[in-house]
Amino acid sequence: MNITVIGAGYVGLVTGACFAELGNHVTCVDINEQKIANLQNGIMPIYEPGLEPMVMANMAAGRLNFTKSLAEVSAEPQVVFIAVGTPSDKDGAADVKYVLEAARNIGARINDYCVIVDKSTVPVGMADQVQQQIRSELSKRNLAIQFDVVSNPEFLREGAAIEDFMRPDRVIVGLSSNNAKKIMLDLYLPILRSPERLYFMNVKDAEMTKYVANAMLATRISFMNEMSVLCERMGVDIEQVRIGIGSDARIGAAFLNAGCGYGGSCFPKDVRALIKMAEKNDFAPLILHAVEDRNAQQKNVLPQKIVALFGEDLTGVTVAVWGLAFKPGTDDMREASSLVLLDNLIKRGAKVQAYDPVAMPAARNILPSEWLTSGKLVLTEHQYDALKGADALALVTEWKPFCYPDISAMKSLMKQYIIIDGRNQYDPRQMRDAGFEYYGIGRGSIPARSRQVEVVTA
Repeated sequence: MNITVIGAGYVGLVTGACFAELGNHVTCVDINEQKIANLQNGIMPIYEPGLEPMVMANMAAGRLNFTKSLAEVSAEPQVVFIAVGTPSDKDGAADVKYVLEAARNIGARINDYCVIVDKSTVPVGMADQVQQQIRSELSKRNLAIQFDVVSNPEFLREGAAIEDFMRPDRVIVGLSSNNAKKIMLDLYLPILRSPERLYFMNVKDAEMTKYVANAMLATRISFMNEMSVLCERMGVDIEQVRIGIGSDARIGAAFLNAGCGYGGSCFPKDVRALIKMAEKNDFAPLILHAVEDRNAQQKNVLPQKIVALFGEDLTGVTVAVWGLAFKPGTDDMREASSLVLLDNLIKRGAKVQAYDPVAMPAARNILPSEWLTSGKLVLTEHQYDALKGADALALVTEWKPFCYPDISAMKSLMKQYIIIDGRNQYDPRQMRDAGFEYYGIGRGSIPARSRQVEVVTA
């Protein structure tokens, strides 16, 4: 099948590479000329396990191509995926200008029946607007070409996107045409093996499903984070509570880990967009507001714990930070908890030494250059370099290399043996037996005191 994917970002690139891997002929289109040039030379714009070798293999096989314009797509597509960004607008609503621009370009180029698939996360009713834009462009060309617009939201987890695409637990498709249904079945049956996991519904239902799914997962996280605060005040271990409620079949264990807040490109913007959709329909989304508020507060938990230990003025305090990406398996730092932690620490005068296995290039691009040039923030070459002379270690991202650290090396490098675990990755008893002060999330409160540290002056 000939497939065109508009947008060579995270969703578009994974979608294009995976469909090419299945034997289709795929062209990814992106207006960012540098990104296209890099992809043509095998340079990936994102880190995603398994993506680079898949892209390279399918380029070599002639099944995957990259171009900067729809006009350069040689074969007439049977399916066109719209996989462009829909970032939050100033008021929190999804900014859909790139989707509408893609629709206009499609209408200006197609010459035969095809299925246009909204893969981007779009507000309810967006498919109607896409259809209107395409019809308008076709009318300018005096053409009456038939086409269908389908909603096919993505449910890819960063760090596991290839696995999620090739072995999905479900595929959601919103449509109103038998022709489109047949084509979508042909596309997805090779990876589903059975049509039972391909759920067909109305277009608006599919558009809403994406938002509600992400909002539900965000709600579970925020709920557990709120319970972790209560647990700390009552001397309860949230990890034991998590195990207890996660074993209930009605609840399940997924997304029950307390931590220092969620981030990334999906949950924050999708919760905000759903709030805005509710408000535009004269509905007060009380739970969604609470989810968002709790997450914002949770991102301050780590700096609050550090202040409780060392005082408001952190001058002379060196904090090691392990993990900058919003989650393991990605270099994505959008709305990461690390950003709030770094900002708090540096504004209070602390020196920060940070390391992430993958996100260091992204950190250098997005963090204030003044932090780096002034020495307030040092991005280290190795995870243990971050510990040199540190008064405390804050774990933010639960990367696998951080799971079983070298305790002897840690104690030989750190000035004070304090661990503040933002993901409850370590066993408190083991760490305390090893001689560390250990503070997790919802696993005991910080002593009501300020630690005196030696202030080093120039």
